[in-house]
Order: sequence, then structure tokens, then C-alpha cells
Amino acid sequence: MREVTGNLGGLKPSELKALERIYRRRVPPHEMVSAELATFMCELSREIGRQVGVLISRRGDIEHVAVGDASRIMLPAVGRVRAGHGRFRGLRLVHTHLRNEPISRDDLVDLALLRLDLVAAVGVTQDGRPGDLHLAHLVPPREKMSPWTVLAPVPFHRASVDVEELVGALEEEFDRALPATRATSGSERAVLVVMESRQTRASGSTESRVHELRELCRTAGIAVTDVAVQRRPEPDPKYLIGRGKLEDVLVQAMQYDAGLLIFDPDLTPGQAHAIADFTDLKVIDRTILILDIFAQRARSRDAKLQVELAQLRYRLPRLQEENTMMSRLVGGIGGRGPGETKLEIGRRRARERVHRLEHEIDQTRRQRAGRRAERTRREMPIVGIVGYTNAGKSTLLNTLTGSEVLVEDKLFATLDPTTRRLRFPRERELILADTVGFIRDLPKDLAQAFRATLEELQDADLLLHVVDVADPDREAQIVAVERILNDLDLAGTPRLLVYNKIDRLTPEARAGLVFERQAIVLSARDAQTARPLLAAMEEALWREGRMERGTLQE
Repeated sequence: MREVTGNLGGLKPSELKALERIYRRRVPPHEMVSAELATFMCELSREIGRQVGVLISRRGDIEHVAVGDASRIMLPAVGRVRAGHGRFRGLRLVHTHLRNEPISRDDLVDLALLRLDLVAAVGVTQDGRPGDLHLAHLVPPREKMSPWTVLAPVPFHRASVDVEELVGALEEEFDRALPATRATSGSERAVLVVMESRQTRASGSTESRVHELRELCRTAGIAVTDVAVQRRPEPDPKYLIGRGKLEDVLVQAMQYDAGLLIFDPDLTPGQAHAIADFTDLKVIDRTILILDIFAQRARSRDAKLQVELAQLRYRLPRLQEENTMMSRLVGGIGGRGPGETKLEIGRRRARERVHRLEHEIDQTRRQRAGRRAERTRREMPIVGIVGYTNAGKSTLLNTLTGSEVLVEDKLFATLDPTTRRLRFPRERELILADTVGFIRDLPKDLAQAFRATLEELQDADLLLHVVDVADPDREAQIVAVERILNDLDLAGTPRLLVYNKIDRLTPEARAGLVFERQAIVLSARDAQTARPLLAAMEEALWREGRMERGTLQE
């Protein structure tokens, strides 16, 4: 005899035997539930004071018998993996409602998350007989519409639903509708989950965080299907956004055929574990997304080493044997890069790999220090280009030096430091160094791993802080870059503030920038607009003989 699951505490042996006998019954495939089975379930439900439910296959077999409490059913773990595009699970839920109440929100969430064929609630009358039949089913995704339909209740003895015909028609409708929601073929589809709390407001507005997360997804090749924002004073310690909101998000993901949830802010190991246990969707956070972008774009050996180190440092606290979050990341977004083959290694081997990577990165750091020392011996000043990601740093390097460094309208197009010579009149030369872009709330593991790369800035005589002046969130970006420069002990290095992309502003907006922060305004694509910057660099480096032996003298 198959097992009865759910809330069985306090039931008599005779009641348990009666529940077990339900498995012997069979329902005609075209009927929602037979009158005999519905009557038996209502009588038993009235006797024990709890909801009784069955999951029925399309053949009419009873696959599961479950017992709830007086207000909800407790379904068994039938697995949450959906049954494919446009297809349901092949099971329908029929359960009792002790007060003849309509379909509940819990019923609808079960319908959506388990992708059931149908959900039916049979009301129980005072004498333990079937009352009204309440029915709900899923509908194809439509903008701003509910993912399900709840039909009007009818007396059970008058119900005439042909289950085979109804489910077949629904699946055909899903087959027709879903291709329209998957216009971005080949891209992973994601729902963004952003939580606003007292802590997150310090790092920028919710709108700017959502915009930046969308840009990160665009860079990573992810199609964003929907955005869920949850506002609460403090993060939920278990689910970040709370269980109820998480259920809503999962329903959204199901409705738009998304297989990926991306959270901002980052999840703690405990939250990642709890959410991964709650759903079979792939679950990542902002840090994993940034690491994935770095893994896609790492080309040099140095960059690959640093990406792998950052990945392992992030994953070490999350390498729990029972945690499905990390094992679900193999391949695709969040699971690529030099470290992807290390996902299943144990903690000890992961730590050994971290130590080995740290040693190799130290070697590359010493090699880079040697090259910097050689430049110093040649008495050649170094100017570092810093700024928020996608501010136009590489474009500026190309314009000033005539180079052809990779330029893309994406975040983190540059990972490896790129140096070029820039020649001035009177036989003056300098080294112009392009570096990886900064981002607010830069993941700690990533910042530590790329410290070796950013050491190129330690010997800089002058910094050019490039700002995308057309970005409405530029003030917060300037603050984020200044904070990172302080963390790198570069607060004392002289710098010039460069407002880039003025070609994207109206003439009125440009006029208002003349005296703002004493910035130099230009378009990095137009060499003519860069002349004031060249003059300011020459003035800062060589005026009154300040440049001596390759060092800027204060």
C-alpha cells in the first residue's frame, strides 16, 4: 500500500486505514472526480476535521493521498521541475474544503508552482456530503493579467467538466502563446528580484539599481522577462524578500517561462540555501552575475586566474553537500569560467586551489611590479584612467593614443589593464593606463582578486576619473568610484574629473556643466573636444618643473 502523507498526527488507526483505501479507487479519465470518491473524501474529511486531497493522473489513477489541516492541504514532494514548454504535470489536485469555501491562494500557488493540470476544491456540507465544486486552471501568459482562471462554483451534482477535453485545449493554447514570450531564442530568461531596505537605500535608488541590474543582464546575454521589487524595513533572514513574495516571484517566473532568478542585494549562504530548496529554478545573485560576466570576458592568463579566485572565494561558504544552489549552476549563466569544473570539489580541495591561485597571482604581481619599475627608470609619468563601468574609458584611450582597444556598449568590456604611450610636444611622453571599470557595491571577493590588476594605479602620477555625464545616476557613481579609490589607498593621488558623453546632452544641459565640480567636459569619440583635457594633463604633470624623475612633486 502506498503511503499517505501530510498532517497525520492524532489520527486513529481506522482513519489511517480509510485514507489508505483511497489508493484502490480509480476515476474515469474524463471526470474531475467520481461521485463515489468525492462522497467518501467528504465524509472522511468531516470525521477527522481536516482537508483530504488526492493527486489524480490523466489515466484516472490515484497517485498521492495527502492530509492537511482545517484550512489548507499539505501536498507531498512531487518535484518542482516543470513538465516542459506548454505542458502541464499530468496530475490534477482534488481536495475537500470543510466550510465549502472557494479556491484559496495556497491552492492557486500550488497550481502554478507545480504546474498542475487543474485544481478542484469540493465543499463539505454539514452532513458530510459534497457541496459546491470550485475549479481553477492556468492560462497562457498575458501582460498584466493573472496566470490563472478561477471558474464560478457549481453544485457538485450538477458539475459536468470533461477533464480530457479541457486540459487538451489548455495545452494547445499554451503551445500557441509561449513562442511569443520566447522571442529571445537562445538566451536564458530571468526574473529580477530587487529588495529595498534601509541598508540598500545608501547605495542608490531602487530605480538605478534595477537599471544597472538590467544592464548587467544585457552584458551577460540574459533576457529579462520581469522585475519584482519588494520593500521592507529589514531583509527576511530566510528568504530575503519573505516567503509570500517569493511565491509570487515564482509564479511570475512560471508565467513568463523564466528559468533563472537574479537577486539584488546578494544572498547570504543561508538565504541561498533556503531559496534553492524552495524552487528548482536556477538561483543567483548580483555577485554571481558579475563573476559570470568577468568569466565570459577574461582573456589573459592573469584575468582568468583572478576570476577563478573570486569564484572560489565566493563559493566556499556555499559548498554544502545538501545545497542544490551551486550544483544547479553547472553550465550557463553563473556556472561558466575557469572555475566551473571546480563546483563539485570539497571544501578542502577548494581551499587548496585558492592558495595555489593566490601564489600564482602573487607571481604575476611581482612581474607587473618589475615592468612598472622599468617605466620609472625611464622617467616616464603614468596616467591612470579610472571610472564607473561603461563610462567610456577605453574609448578615451583610443581617441588620445590612436589605439584600437576593444570598445563595447556593455559593462566590464575591459578586464585586463591596457597601457599605451601618449606623446606631447617638447619630446614629452607618458604612459596612459586603462583599467577595469568600477561598480557600486563591488563584490568583496572580486575586489580582492583584482587588487593585483588595480595595482597598476599605485604608481600613477595622475588619475583621470571618467564619468558618464548623461547617466542620471552619475552622482552616486562618482561617490562609488571615490569610495573604491579610497579603499585602494589612492585618495591622495592627483586627479582630473572628466565628464564624458556630452554629445548625449541637450545644449541647455551642457551649459549647466561648465562650473560643476570643475570638470573637463568632452565626448571621447571626438578628438577635438579632448584638447582641453590634453592641456590640463600637461599642465598638471609638467607645470613649473613639477615632473621630476617620473614622479609628480607636490
